[in-house]
Amino acid sequence: MTVLVLGLILFLLPHMLREFGLREALAGRFPSPGAYKGAYSLTALLGLALIVWGKSIAPFVMIWEPPFGLRNISHYLMFLVFWLLLASFLPMSGIRRSARNPMVLGVTLWGAAHLWTNGDLASMLLFGGFTLWGAVKFVTLWGRTAVPEYKFRIVIWDIVSGVLGMTVYWAVFVFHGDLFGVGLVL
Repeated sequence: MTVLVLGLILFLLPHMLREFGLREALAGRFPSPGAYKGAYSLTALLGLALIVWGKSIAPFVMIWEPPFGLRNISHYLMFLVFWLLLASFLPMSGIRRSARNPMVLGVTLWGAAHLWTNGDLASMLLFGGFTLWGAVKFVTLWGRTAVPEYKFRIVIWDIVSGVLGMTVYWAVFVFHGDLFGVGLVL
């Protein structure tokens, strides 16, 4: 579990520097903004690598038994997650305008959906850490993020992100076992 926890710290802590009031002070210690961004990116990438490795070698310690009959809730949440993630990249999406930070909200729901279906300690650390991070980040960014300005809300972007989200969700559902070692059932 040590590798997983270290990875979570190295990945999530840099993403919380603004909330701790340390971002500007830390960035000022680097010779250039590019150097800061490089160090930030390398730290987060190392953290991500350690998360993947740490989760794969973590012992299975069962904490609670997920409700098997209610696992479909996770499927609905995951469709919403992919819809939000894709909407975050579309410039005139109504979802982007309404949620302001659809990617952070998507990560929060991703963590919650996986907490709902995984009761082992490593999964609780991984998905609980991302859910907690996402919830805090979403709330703290809400007031700082400007609402995208455009005169017309083009509904087609919401439809496009929904169709793409459904397609990506289907692909991840089908290949989840190959990608992550855990097959999904409906």
